Amino acid sequence: MPTRYIGDGYWEIASRQMSIVTRSEQQRFKDAKITVIGCGGIGGQTIEMLARMGIGELIVVDEDAFDISNLNRQTLATLSDVGLDKSAVAAEKVRLINPYVKITSFNEHVDETNIDKIISDSDIVIDALDNVLTRVIVSRKAKEKGIAYIHGAIHGTLGQLTTFLPNEDKTYEEMFNLPSSGKELTQEVIGDLKNVTSGVPPVIAPTPNLIGCLEALEAFKIITGVGKVTVAPKILTFDLLDLSSFSIEEI
Repeated sequence: MPTRYIGDGYWEIASRQMSIVTRSEQQRFKDAKITVIGCGGIGGQTIEMLARMGIGELIVVDEDAFDISNLNRQTLATLSDVGLDKSAVAAEKVRLINPYVKITSFNEHVDETNIDKIISDSDIVIDALDNVLTRVIVSRKAKEKGIAYIHGAIHGTLGQLTTFLPNEDKTYEEMFNLPSSGKELTQEVIGDLKNVTSGVPPVIAPTPNLIGCLEALEAFKIITGVGKVTVAPKILTFDLLDLSSFSIEEI
């Protein structure tokens, strides 16, 4: 470890990545604020990676509590956490990993009434959600407030990842040709969106955790300016049962 980092806890934690970013780039990450909506399989890994990379402030949101079935993939979950609120557990584990991260948790269902409060003045909003309707609400508010929106989703061994920057024309709804595109969220449109997400998808541990790691890295790249971001309409996709399938396409 470079001697200049010894004695400063934050910089000691970040020291192993300081050959990848400059101090000023890492400082930008230290000064940044990110909201992660969802603290389950994708979100738990995203939150942990952001904390370990040294994000300055985190907002974590989830309305659910851990149950036994979460143990197959959700890295924040242990047997002792079953029955506890995911957002509260996430916040406590962030404090244990990196006490220099300012952490706020919301145990709430995200909808049009509270999304403005939740994402507030964040630099980035990360989608670790499991339904299309909430993604539409979050992506619209992020666009309105000029906040980058990182989308990730999984099904079984399949994963996808892309980023919607506020200065780009392509929106989440347009890119995926959703029935809500260009429309108000009336009850009819909301019903159509709920029909897009059907049933509980199969999932195996590596898939959401890989997407979570990739979402955290996309956020790191956006804030520090290091590396290239996968910006919509480009999308990174993979099938973990076919390693040759890792690709970036435009849709």
